[in-house]
Amino acid sequence: MMLRTSASRVLDDNDRDEVLAILDTDPVANVFVASRVRSVGLNPARLGGQMWGFGPRGAMTSLCYAGANLVPVNAGREAVLAFADRARRQGRRCSSIVGPREAVEPLWELLEPHWGPARAVRWAQPVMTISGAPRVPPDPYVRRVRPEEFDILLPACVAMFTEEVGISPDTGDGGALYRTRVAELIRIGRSYARIDNGKVIFKAEIGAVTPQACQIQGVWVHPEHRGKGHAAAGMSALVIQALGCFAPLVTLYVNDFNAPARAVYRKVGFEEVGTFTSVLF
Repeated sequence: MMLRTSASRVLDDNDRDEVLAILDTDPVANVFVASRVRSVGLNPARLGGQMWGFGPRGAMTSLCYAGANLVPVNAGREAVLAFADRARRQGRRCSSIVGPREAVEPLWELLEPHWGPARAVRWAQPVMTISGAPRVPPDPYVRRVRPEEFDILLPACVAMFTEEVGISPDTGDGGALYRTRVAELIRIGRSYARIDNGKVIFKAEIGAVTPQACQIQGVWVHPEHRGKGHAAAGMSALVIQALGCFAPLVTLYVNDFNAPARAVYRKVGFEEVGTFTSVLF
C-alpha cells in the first residue's frame, strides 16, 4: 500500500510561466525538460506526455515530466510521494526514470514493487559542465552532419545506443521513432560528426537546448579508432560549436563506471557538478 500524500495535478499551458520559473532554478539538471517546455509548451499532445505539478497554482514547488522518460524536477520527499502515487495508478508508460539521484532513488523505491524489476539501474551518473574554452585542440574535421548523410550516420547512432543502453533502438517499433529523432537532429543542425571516406569516426549530438545550457548526448567513437585521441579532440570541437551557437554552458552526464569517457571529459575541461540516476526498463 503506497502512502498517499497531497495530490499532484496535470499541468497545461496556463502553468507555463510558473513551470519555467521552477525549471530555471537549476538550468543544468533541468535542461532536458526545460528544452521540451520551451519548444512545445505543456499541452500533452505536443509535449509527448504530461507534466505533473506538486503544490497549488502560484505556489508550486516541484514537477515531474511523464513521457517516454519519467523525470522528477526539484522533488522533495512529499513531491516524490505524490508523483509515485500518480505513476503507480497510471501504470508504467515510460522506458526510463532519470534525473537527480536524490529524487530518482526514493521514487524508484516506491515504484519498484509495482513496476519492477528494472532491466538496469545506473545508480551514479556524474553530471558534468563546461563554460569556457576546452583544454584540448579541437578536431578540425568535426562538423555538422548534412541531411544527405543520414544513412552514413544512422548505423553509428544505432551502435552507440545499443552499446550505451544495452538494447537496440530497433526494438518495439522497428526503430521508426529513433530514426525520426536522428533525422530531426540532423535537420536542425544539432548532429555533429567526423566522417572520413563515408565512415563515421566520431559523432555526438546536442540533444537539448535552452537559453542557459545545452546538453551533449550520444558520444561515440568507432571501435577501430578508439585510443587515438578522437574523443577528446571531437568533444573539444563540439564544445566550441555548442558555446558559440547554442548556449553559454555545455553539460552532459555519464555512467560512473565509464572511466575512459570520464577521463576524456575531464581532459577537455568538464567538471562534475552533480549526480543523476537512471532506471531502465
